[in-house]
Amino acid sequence: MKKNLKYNLIWLALIVIGYALLYIAYSAGMVNLFLDNILVQIGINVILAVGLNLIIGFSGQFSLGHAGFMAIGAYAAALISMNTPTYGGFFLGMAVGVILAGIVAVAVGIPTLRLSGDYLAIATLGVAEIIRILLINFKDITNGPSGLFGIEPFVDWQMVYGFMAITTLFIVNYIRSGAGRATMSIREDEIAAEAMGVNTTKYKVIAFTFGAMTASIAGSLYAGYLQSIAPKDFAFTKSVDILILVVLGGIGSVTGTFIAAVLLGIINMYLQDFGTLRMIIYALALIILMIFKPGGLLGTKELSVKKIIDKFKKGDDQNASVGN
Repeated sequence: MKKNLKYNLIWLALIVIGYALLYIAYSAGMVNLFLDNILVQIGINVILAVGLNLIIGFSGQFSLGHAGFMAIGAYAAALISMNTPTYGGFFLGMAVGVILAGIVAVAVGIPTLRLSGDYLAIATLGVAEIIRILLINFKDITNGPSGLFGIEPFVDWQMVYGFMAITTLFIVNYIRSGAGRATMSIREDEIAAEAMGVNTTKYKVIAFTFGAMTASIAGSLYAGYLQSIAPKDFAFTKSVDILILVVLGGIGSVTGTFIAAVLLGIINMYLQDFGTLRMIIYALALIILMIFKPGGLLGTKELSVKKIIDKFKKGDDQNASVGN
């Protein structure tokens, strides 16, 4: 218990420091609208990728349905906040989206998570496409393929940063819990985990549901920041974009997810001036990164504050002994 408390306090301190640095940058006028958009998109991508990493990296299940759960959160928050244009209405919409995404994830997860590999990927992709098609066809509610416009701008960088911190801490603590260790045992060897008494279906569904709910939160923030959404925003390519972040950062590494989201955000920022060549250069950059780092930037490793501190202490002790 004390170890987990110390771990959380260290990361809370880092979150506070990060917030302070961003606040100073915004207050000093160092962040324009373009850079603000990049930073917000990075924060939303972190929420999406950390949730997907829980499904792929820690439970060992391959999902391509993240965009569908993101769409649920986006439309729930948009529709309710447009009818009740207050922060209370927006957060109510976000809560409704999270609950709906959780219900859909459980309903889908129980039958489909008995599958594995390519079969599971196809099943989750089908679920995401069903959600997108429903959004297109329920024209009286969702305005069909044209989407929703005029969503109140309730979301700013501070809100995105706060939810990024909350969702990441939640998932990291879940991974370090008993349920999280049971989930990771399924990733290592599902048959052995089941033989040891682990309810594999239960923990796979839990991980899938938590991942879907974080995607819904990210979708609500996405809608509240951009102020317009359409079904095409949540197509198959969106799920692939999120998957790229997980693979690039390292499947099973939360820290790697952060680094990948920031790195790709910076690359996108500098490629804006290249016009139509932007996506070609972006793809080439990803190919080069994966050639030299096929396991992702960090693999399954995590940057540990404790290890860094111990390394500096060890270096100081060695210098002291040399001096003596």
